[in-house]
Amino acid sequence: MTPRTASGKPAENINTVKPLCHLLMSRFWPSSSENLFMDMADRLSEDGWKELGYVYVNIDDCWSSKKRDEKGRLQPDPKRFPGGIQKLARYIHDRGLKLGIYGDMGTFTCGGYPGTPLDKIEIDAQTFAEWEVDMFKYDGCYSNATEQEQGYPLMSKALNATGRPIGYSCSWPAYQGGLPPKVNYTQLGEICNLWRNYGDIQDSWDSVLNIIDWFFENQDVLIPAAGPGRWNDPDMLIIGNFGLSIDQSRSQMALWAIMAAPLFMSNDLRTITSGARSILQNKVAISINQDPMGIQGKRIVKEKTGIQVFWRPLSNNASALVFFSRRNDMPYRYQTSLRNLNYTTGSYKIYDVFTEKTMMLKDSTDFVVSVNPTGVVMWYVSAPAKLNLRQYYKDGRLPGYAYTDDENVIPRVFL
Repeated sequence: MTPRTASGKPAENINTVKPLCHLLMSRFWPSSSENLFMDMADRLSEDGWKELGYVYVNIDDCWSSKKRDEKGRLQPDPKRFPGGIQKLARYIHDRGLKLGIYGDMGTFTCGGYPGTPLDKIEIDAQTFAEWEVDMFKYDGCYSNATEQEQGYPLMSKALNATGRPIGYSCSWPAYQGGLPPKVNYTQLGEICNLWRNYGDIQDSWDSVLNIIDWFFENQDVLIPAAGPGRWNDPDMLIIGNFGLSIDQSRSQMALWAIMAAPLFMSNDLRTITSGARSILQNKVAISINQDPMGIQGKRIVKEKTGIQVFWRPLSNNASALVFFSRRNDMPYRYQTSLRNLNYTTGSYKIYDVFTEKTMMLKDSTDFVVSVNPTGVVMWYVSAPAKLNLRQYYKDGRLPGYAYTDDENVIPRVFL
């Protein structure tokens, strides 16, 4: 079955075609949020972000008035968005970018603004289409399981009926514990383009670790759910805010790339540091994240020393490896070989994503990587032969969306 966008058209692969720039409005509340989002659109279009695929500017909760208009439609807060959402959409579109907006299935949004309950789904979907919105996140505060079971599919149909291509982000699994049997990932893949599986990220390393642990402890369930046009969303990149060191920022970028996660940035692009910018604009990390096969990677080693190894299969018989340290004390020298990591016989070209160094490595040769505390070493591995993907998946069965590599598939950014 070909994945579909909320417009009903075949899905452009949201993750492999473009990362998503998400700006969390409540962190930067000016009197006129309209100016904030225009500023961010300017930064995306002028500072090299758009060319790397960061093309969505997404408005989060708290954008609307406290009351609907006389026709029952949602309306933006006139002080924060004096020109209206459609004016903002056109400003963003004029710069080759796209606009996303937030809604909630309950009587109220999580922030206490008017929600989109079952009886308002059609009118709100049509309103968003008239405003020329390109993505819609549908949250689930102040709703129950029965309403969610009806509402998430109904919103998909309502967005389809508008005729406008609108990426559809569902928060449904996050409100049902994220796992079967309460969560039906087959159904989600048919009605949504991406979905939040877990709780909100906070601007802290502990929060990032909690998300990493949950996603990889449940990887056998989550890996088959993801693929082109349908993505697990572990929430935003907090790189460029205040809670992460440079090493921790590299770790989040690397592991989000391994997870094939949509790349939502939550930061202020007007004041971002050069260190954070270099991580978020790393072409190789983005290329790994955007790999057209869209296979989510997994954890393959979990050492008592606190070192973990993650692997993701990529197009052109390549792969990505991440060596991650859970330690807090000092750099750790981890010794292994590609053969120990289940690579087949041969010589491999290794490209270090963050140091930009290249080397050749035989499968049988022991090597040592020095991993900083809470940091990563990330490799792009060019393979000399076909990898045995089946051994990395539960019961040895590949997900249905995997396919044989094609040399003519989307050209890589960095080769």
